[in-house]
Amino acid sequence: MTEAPPEPNVNPGARARRAYLEGARTAVAALLASVLLAALKIGAGILGNSFALVADGVESVLDIFSGLLVLGGMRLGAVEPDAAYPYGRGKAESLAGLVVAAVLLLAAVGIAVGAVREMVRPQEPPEAFTLAVLVIVMLAKEGMFRWLRSRGEEVGSQAIAVDAWHHRADALTSLAAFGGISIALLAGPDWARADDAAALVACGVIGWNGVRLFKTALADILDVAAPPEVRLRLREVANAVPGVCDVDELRVRRSGLVYLVDIHIEVDPAMSVRAGHALGHRVKDRLLDCDVPVLDVLVHVEPDRTVFTD
Repeated sequence: MTEAPPEPNVNPGARARRAYLEGARTAVAALLASVLLAALKIGAGILGNSFALVADGVESVLDIFSGLLVLGGMRLGAVEPDAAYPYGRGKAESLAGLVVAAVLLLAAVGIAVGAVREMVRPQEPPEAFTLAVLVIVMLAKEGMFRWLRSRGEEVGSQAIAVDAWHHRADALTSLAAFGGISIALLAGPDWARADDAAALVACGVIGWNGVRLFKTALADILDVAAPPEVRLRLREVANAVPGVCDVDELRVRRSGLVYLVDIHIEVDPAMSVRAGHALGHRVKDRLLDCDVPVLDVLVHVEPDRTVFTD
């Protein structure tokens, strides 16, 4: 009695599209918050004579830009695979993360140049009310970081994770500005440049985060291997399928929020081509339906080397 081939997986990309849409909603919420905080910081910095606060506000404007990039990457990644893009457009999500990281680096350079220019000019100490603004900003940014990091882990988004650390960097620049303004207020006019020195400290924080996040996003675009725990889980799922003797080779790469899998399975050498084909489909369906977000699987069937003879 021959075994009928299994029914194909109905919609292997549906889970990924839901994740992309969830990520897009998260990006919109973060974008609106960034608009409000950027306006608050720049306005308070201009009125309160604080370049550190203005610089912090400019960095928040970049948060708006990065939020738009993340949103665009999510929306593009949600588009279903087609003839032109058979593997989907998931790389758009990683590309958004790469561009956001690059923007962080440019922001660090720009703010540093502005801070050095301000330090060579005569200055007045900033206004005391700017400290209260910074406290509000720090609390808001730290809250956004924690929320976005959690959401990024839930949907598996590198771009949201990068954006989360962007907000953590923003919170740290606000902390540096708080320290500089406090010194300038407490120590008197001779220490007014402490505000600008704080902006330079903030640049170091932004630059460090930019380099770290750029490397992570670039690795995804260059098809770095999936984390060991992901590969181990997929190997366990495949080995649990009746008829699979062993997993000979497994390659897994990330494409946005999902993974693309190439797997070589070892089977009984006496198995017919039809039975081997059906087993390959069962392995593919199990991998598509497991707890790892897999978009597509290529299965190669090989004879079990432990029993294969010429």
